[in-house]
Amino acid sequence: MAAKIPVTVITGFLGSGKTSLIRHLLQNNQGRRIAVLVNEFGELGIDGELLKSCQICPEDGDSNIFELTNGCLCCTVQEEFFPTMQQLIKRRDRIDCILIETSGLALPKPLIKAFRWQEIRNAATVDAVITVVDCAAVASGTFASNPEAVAAQRQADDSLEHETPLQELFEDQLACADLVVLNKTDLVDDETKAQVEELIKQELPRVVKIVESDGAQLDSSILLGLNAAVEDNLDSRPSHHDTEEEHEHDEEIISTHVILDRAFEPEKLQQQLQAIAQQQEIYRIKGFVAVPNKAMRLVMQGVGTRFDQFYDRPWQPEEARQTRLVFIGRDLKSSEIESQLVAL
Repeated sequence: MAAKIPVTVITGFLGSGKTSLIRHLLQNNQGRRIAVLVNEFGELGIDGELLKSCQICPEDGDSNIFELTNGCLCCTVQEEFFPTMQQLIKRRDRIDCILIETSGLALPKPLIKAFRWQEIRNAATVDAVITVVDCAAVASGTFASNPEAVAAQRQADDSLEHETPLQELFEDQLACADLVVLNKTDLVDDETKAQVEELIKQELPRVVKIVESDGAQLDSSILLGLNAAVEDNLDSRPSHHDTEEEHEHDEEIISTHVILDRAFEPEKLQQQLQAIAQQQEIYRIKGFVAVPNKAMRLVMQGVGTRFDQFYDRPWQPEEARQTRLVFIGRDLKSSEIESQLVAL
């Protein structure tokens, strides 16, 4: 019987660096034939395009990158994930390993349970769950509340909920991890980094290695080949949703996108996006920007009000030079976002 295909599940909050991690793995694959399954929250796929532009994957033809959009994998396992895994299993003679990038809003555990299904179990195993954490974002309290502040608030108001859905999600992603990548450590000082690492350790139900990174630039020997067979030891990975028949996402967290047939000056656009992120509760902004007199496509990504940008590839001759941006947040006012960008 052929060996099972090792599958690495890469989870982590919005903007933590999951796509950068996979992109680096593809560009430094050491001869491995890697298939990638990307799950995005919303209709407009950005991460899949970023991976396809890594200059390793073919521009056309038989690509090993599969995109599932407009759905969270932990909710659409049967409808979307299972058929895609069946396709990958049929190609097992051309695949050495599979990487699954979950959306930043996904719970890892329901996805891993699918690897207990007989049709998948006989052909694939979860090599490891890797949780990517944005060190700077956690330090600023964007995705995890300050424990002392929470305690003080609870003392002042006994009826106050001490955990938000986002905190539970952060904790569930850590509880399922075989390896934690503490990313973007270059954005904080050593004392802050140590505080974030201590916070993470408090959420880990067992001993899990934490590795540091300042741009998800980690060697594949650290990330692949952990042989954890995760589907066989789910009991050691507690979740806030273990007693639920079905879990529910915060219905106010939505994705919206803007597509504009125009170019923008990067700095002016970034300033406007930072202003919008302060006006509304936006967790993540990402997308492609057309820049005047530039032959290259600009990638712009934001977590809260912190942004980075880089040019990933030339615009193709047949490609419309559009600016396409995705916004993920709570109770977003899509029309206001679009009108502010149009007016810029």
